[in-house]
Amino acid sequence: MPVFYYLSSCSTCKKILKTLPLTVNIQQVDIKKNPLDEVQLEQLYKLSGSYEALFSRRAQLYKKRNLKDQKLGEKQYKQLLLEHYSFLKRPVLCYDRHIFIGNSPEVVAAANAFLNEQ
Repeated sequence: MPVFYYLSSCSTCKKILKTLPLTVNIQQVDIKKNPLDEVQLEQLYKLSGSYEALFSRRAQLYKKRNLKDQKLGEKQYKQLLLEHYSFLKRPVLCYDRHIFIGNSPEVVAAANAFLNEQ
Protein backbone atom coordinates (compact mmCIF):
# COMPACT_ATOMS: atom_id res chain seq x y z
CA MET A 1 0.00 0.00 0.00
CA PRO A 2 1.31 3.48 -0.83
CA VAL A 3 2.33 5.50 2.23
CA PHE A 4 2.82 9.21 2.87
CA TYR A 5 4.97 9.88 5.96
CA TYR A 6 4.70 13.40 7.37
CA LEU A 7 4.88 15.39 10.59
CA SER A 8 1.56 16.95 11.60
CA SER A 9 3.25 19.79 13.50
CA CYS A 10 5.38 20.78 10.49
CA SER A 11 3.92 23.70 8.51
CA THR A 12 5.82 22.68 5.37
CA CYS A 13 4.39 19.16 5.56
CA LYS A 14 0.89 20.59 6.05
CA LYS A 15 1.31 22.79 2.97
CA ILE A 16 2.58 19.91 0.85
CA LEU A 17 -0.19 17.66 2.15
CA LYS A 18 -2.74 20.14 0.80
CA THR A 19 -1.10 20.36 -2.64
CA LEU A 20 -0.57 16.67 -3.37
CA PRO A 21 -3.48 14.68 -4.82
CA LEU A 22 -3.38 11.98 -2.14
CA THR A 23 -6.16 9.47 -2.74
CA VAL A 24 -7.81 7.28 -0.12
CA ASN A 25 -5.60 4.35 -1.11
CA ILE A 26 -2.52 6.22 0.16
CA GLN A 27 -2.03 5.66 3.87
CA GLN A 28 -1.08 8.86 5.70
CA VAL A 29 1.24 8.32 8.66
CA ASP A 30 2.02 11.07 11.16
CA ILE A 31 5.51 10.09 12.31
CA LYS A 32 5.09 11.93 15.60
CA LYS A 33 2.14 9.74 16.59
CA ASN A 34 3.45 6.64 14.82
CA PRO A 35 7.26 6.70 14.66
CA LEU A 36 8.95 4.46 12.12
CA ASP A 37 9.63 0.92 13.19
CA GLU A 38 12.50 -1.16 11.85
CA VAL A 39 10.36 -2.86 9.17
CA GLN A 40 9.10 0.47 7.80
CA LEU A 41 12.60 1.93 7.85
CA GLU A 42 13.95 -1.08 5.95
CA GLN A 43 11.28 -0.57 3.28
CA LEU A 44 12.31 3.07 2.92
CA TYR A 45 15.96 2.04 2.81
CA LYS A 46 15.35 -0.45 0.00
CA LEU A 47 13.65 2.25 -2.08
CA SER A 48 16.07 5.08 -1.31
CA GLY A 49 19.31 3.10 -1.36
CA SER A 50 20.71 4.61 1.84
CA TYR A 51 19.80 5.73 5.33
CA GLU A 52 21.64 8.98 4.74
CA ALA A 53 19.17 9.89 1.98
CA LEU A 54 16.38 9.60 4.55
CA PHE A 55 18.20 11.61 7.22
CA SER A 56 17.39 15.24 7.95
CA ARG A 57 20.31 17.46 8.86
CA ARG A 58 17.80 20.20 9.65
CA ALA A 59 16.48 18.38 12.74
CA GLN A 60 16.93 20.33 15.95
CA LEU A 61 18.41 17.27 17.64
CA TYR A 62 21.05 17.10 14.91
CA LYS A 63 22.19 20.57 15.91
CA LYS A 64 21.76 20.05 19.67
CA ARG A 65 23.93 16.94 19.63
CA ASN A 66 26.55 18.54 17.38
CA LEU A 67 26.22 15.65 14.96
CA LYS A 68 27.59 17.77 12.13
CA ASP A 69 30.98 17.50 13.81
CA GLN A 70 30.83 13.70 13.73
CA LYS A 71 31.47 11.39 10.82
CA LEU A 72 28.29 9.33 10.56
CA GLY A 73 27.97 6.09 8.67
CA GLU A 74 24.94 4.15 7.50
CA LYS A 75 24.73 2.27 10.81
CA GLN A 76 24.59 5.53 12.79
CA TYR A 77 22.02 7.06 10.42
CA LYS A 78 19.81 3.99 10.87
CA GLN A 79 20.12 4.14 14.67
CA LEU A 80 19.26 7.84 14.74
CA LEU A 81 16.27 7.39 12.41
CA LEU A 82 14.89 4.69 14.70
CA GLU A 83 15.70 6.69 17.82
CA HIS A 84 13.70 9.84 17.04
CA TYR A 85 11.09 10.71 14.43
CA SER A 86 12.53 14.17 13.79
CA PHE A 87 15.59 12.70 12.07
CA LEU A 88 13.47 11.57 9.10
CA LYS A 89 13.69 13.94 6.15
CA ARG A 90 10.08 14.71 5.40
CA PRO A 91 7.66 14.27 3.91
CA VAL A 92 8.26 10.87 2.33
CA LEU A 93 5.97 9.36 -0.27
CA CYS A 94 6.38 5.65 -1.06
CA TYR A 95 4.34 4.34 -3.96
CA ASP A 96 5.12 0.89 -5.34
CA ARG A 97 8.83 1.06 -6.23
CA HIS A 98 8.95 4.87 -6.21
CA ILE A 99 10.04 7.12 -3.36
CA PHE A 100 9.98 10.90 -3.00
CA ILE A 101 11.96 12.27 -0.04
CA GLY A 102 11.92 15.79 1.32
CA ASN A 103 10.32 19.11 0.60
CA SER A 104 12.42 20.63 -2.16
CA PRO A 105 10.29 22.16 -4.92
CA GLU A 106 11.71 19.64 -7.40
CA VAL A 107 10.78 16.63 -5.26
CA VAL A 108 7.29 17.96 -4.54
CA ALA A 109 6.72 18.70 -8.25
CA ALA A 110 7.92 15.20 -9.19
CA ALA A 111 5.65 13.59 -6.57
CA ASN A 112 2.73 15.69 -7.78
CA ALA A 113 3.33 14.74 -11.42
CA PHE A 114 3.70 11.06 -10.47
CA LEU A 115 0.47 11.03 -8.46
CA ASN A 116 -1.44 12.75 -11.25
CA GLU A 117 -0.43 9.90 -13.58
CA GLN A 118 -1.77 7.21 -11.24
